[in-house]
Amino acid sequence: MDFSLSDQIKDFRGRVREFVEDELIPLEKDPATFDEHETIRIDLLQEVRAKVKRAGLWAPQIPKQYGGQGLSIVGMAACYEEMNRSLFGPVCFNCAAPDDGTMIALSKVLPEEQKARWLQPIIDGEVQSAFCMTEPHPGAGSDPSMMITRAEKKGGKWVVYGRKWFITGAANAKHFILLARTSEDPRKGLTAFLFHADQPGWKIERRIEIMGPEDHGGHCELVFKGLEIPDENVILKPGDGLKFTQIRLGPARLTHCMRWTGLARRALEIAAEYVSERKSFGMGLHKHEGVQWMLGDAAMQVDIGRLLTMRAAWLLDQGDRAQKEVSMAKVVVSEALHHAVDTAIQLCGAMGYSKDLPLEWMYRYARLARIGDGASEVHKMVLAGYVLKERKDFWSWR
Repeated sequence: MDFSLSDQIKDFRGRVREFVEDELIPLEKDPATFDEHETIRIDLLQEVRAKVKRAGLWAPQIPKQYGGQGLSIVGMAACYEEMNRSLFGPVCFNCAAPDDGTMIALSKVLPEEQKARWLQPIIDGEVQSAFCMTEPHPGAGSDPSMMITRAEKKGGKWVVYGRKWFITGAANAKHFILLARTSEDPRKGLTAFLFHADQPGWKIERRIEIMGPEDHGGHCELVFKGLEIPDENVILKPGDGLKFTQIRLGPARLTHCMRWTGLARRALEIAAEYVSERKSFGMGLHKHEGVQWMLGDAAMQVDIGRLLTMRAAWLLDQGDRAQKEVSMAKVVVSEALHHAVDTAIQLCGAMGYSKDLPLEWMYRYARLARIGDGASEVHKMVLAGYVLKERKDFWSWR
């Protein structure tokens, strides 16, 4: 692949960087910016989003005919990284999970009349979405074949019974995607559905408290007791739930990596600034060999993750599914993020551990990266499968 960026992407990336520096990072220093769940207040978010729209930076991942900027996946990688140098960047540009992955997937699979109802309001920032797949034990997690939630066809409707949990954004979401079992077929046994929050037959059992800062709408446990979904709100066809899940989760995992590289960069920027100013034992911290080793190693790991992310993005732009490349990026970037933030806290000492710097926020957030959207161990199992299948061709240049 060619690692140079087009003039269009360079320009867009520069404008994103400027917006983040001028508008978003200053907000992080004001405690009044944060809501009770440690994210940007909804009222303030709406103000910032209006500025993003006026700046022509809104929804870069979405085709222009729907109100986005129509960037390639390589362009998204370069720009998402810049956005997430701020804690609030992705949500302000409408590039945060789960809406990001939902919009990209629905734009590919829905007929136009369905896009107007289910997709466009998410693109416009009028509603949030949620993706309902994960279930309590012994149900589905990283393995969708363990799905317990069922949908049975009765007349012209599907009736849903079951339970989901850790559903991101559910407390604020209006448009939901639901995965449920509709048959015992190992490949065609799952179906994906759309439903609206106002429909009866389901409820939020609880908002699950977590270790880190929360997304808007939290992570919730949902109970389905007779939710009725019309046939017209089946995504693709009955039995295509696994296919849709693959369409959604592959690129969505990579967009996590794009964002995480930005957050990892920011952590090391904070650390570099601190050690450049702080003195210890008669010299600047940055002159100590041990400090240099720590910074250099963390920066190297982040850049390895960036390269893997960009390679997977380039392959997706070529029409490749890039499954093993996405898995590699997911493992490496999630671990590089945690390493970068941990290193930054260590170098900044008590300041890094305090709330005077955003590093402790990043640290709690970063721990989820190695679990969400497939734990690192699951992705390594996927990669082992490719090694065993492809042998020497595993390392081919495509």
